[in-house]
Amino acid sequence: MGTEPAINRERYFLKMKGTGRSLLQVNVGDSLTGLAGGFLTIVALLYLTNMTSSSWLMAPFGASCVLVFGIWNSPLSQPRNVIGGHFISTFIGLFMYHLFGNEPWTIALAVGLAIALMMLTKTTHPSAGADPLVVILWAYSWNYLLSPVQFGSIMIVIFAL
Repeated sequence: MGTEPAINRERYFLKMKGTGRSLLQVNVGDSLTGLAGGFLTIVALLYLTNMTSSSWLMAPFGASCVLVFGIWNSPLSQPRNVIGGHFISTFIGLFMYHLFGNEPWTIALAVGLAIALMMLTKTTHPSAGADPLVVILWAYSWNYLLSPVQFGSIMIVIFAL
């Protein structure tokens, strides 16, 4: 009886080791596409930010690049999901922030609502799940929905296509 917890702990850590077979395929071409696509997209957004008085970049866009350039054939990486997911999640974050302020429950509820609404509208994009965190923690205004969110997500889609 005394060794049972130790055996369960050992099984748990063996699972974490990853003895199973990975479904991910190594594809050098896709890796190079990810490198080039991610680089060109982010450098373009940074360049536009430096050229204009608007921000064209936010942290979740890095994760969006992983999806659209690395797993481009996933339903979560499609243009509707990238643009719609970022729009919905940011809108929810801004709505919750401007209605209730920067409270822990506001942030948590905004993320949950964003996930639910993305799923209900078939615009689920995992990277967009971070948008409510960004807008609430940094106290952004409604302008953030247009730039960088909409302009930036459209740019990502254009580069991906």
